[in-house]
Amino acid sequence: MRTSEERIEQIVGKHYADVLAYCRRHTVSPEEAADACQETFLRFVRRAGAYRERGKPLAYLITIARSVCVDLARTHARDADELPDGLPADAPGPDAADLDLALALERLTPADREILELLETVGLAGEERRRIRTFSGGMKQRLGIAQAVLNDPEVLVLDEPTAGLDPKERVRFRNLIAGLAQNRIVLLSTHIVSDVEYIADRIVMMRAGQAVLEGAPDKVVSVMSGKVWEVCAAAAEAERISERACVGNIHYLEGGQALVRVVADEPPAGAARRVDPTLEDLYLHVFADDTAQGPSARPAARHARGGRHA
Repeated sequence: MRTSEERIEQIVGKHYADVLAYCRRHTVSPEEAADACQETFLRFVRRAGAYRERGKPLAYLITIARSVCVDLARTHARDADELPDGLPADAPGPDAADLDLALALERLTPADREILELLETVGLAGEERRRIRTFSGGMKQRLGIAQAVLNDPEVLVLDEPTAGLDPKERVRFRNLIAGLAQNRIVLLSTHIVSDVEYIADRIVMMRAGQAVLEGAPDKVVSVMSGKVWEVCAAAAEAERISERACVGNIHYLEGGQALVRVVADEPPAGAARRVDPTLEDLYLHVFADDTAQGPSARPAARHARGGRHA
């Protein structure tokens, strides 16, 4: 049978990240969220005996956190209606046996608290006791991010962070990187062009170790205006176009037709129409000499480096 001290330590370790996540959603800064979380546990100490009558510990902790956040909202003269209604009623006095929660809070060192906060940030809260070998690829990548930012670096370098992830994990990971870039510089090296387009606010394109293009995504892509074409042609003609031009994509249609996307200064055929360029089109244009053309060797964009910074 667990002692009261062990039970209280488990409550703190298990629910700290959940309470912090709630406070982050309802406060104006990370610092205020941390203060609100600390205040929540301190009030829990004073009211610890009441949670048995109110349900599970987390439910009562969130109820207290709600009250703390409303108090802070009023302090900032903000509209408290944005926060959930229903403040907790005055609770009975503390149960002396549960006052050991204060000791558990003291034992939660700043390093332990930072680890719990990071696990919450990367979406791994509640997975602390799982073996890493049981994690999915995306979970391992997110754990790696948590390790990388543990000492709060000013610059974070990520090499192919979304390689091998399924689309859902890639989206989640891109959002995580964007969030981390709010208060640090993030250098992202990847061959997945969509990641760069969604995340980066500055792009450096490198060739043979030298920077050949640099700027904001819209700016660097704008150099391709008027140089990207789309033409509908017979499938056989589409193959011939791919042999003599820089082709980004061929989409085969019914009836023996194909829709061909071409990067070129001049229209590849009389019926070609201009289309809006993308970062991948720019890559194909810059590295046209390095890529073999043809239906079996249509290149994907590579070596685009995105720099995300606050």
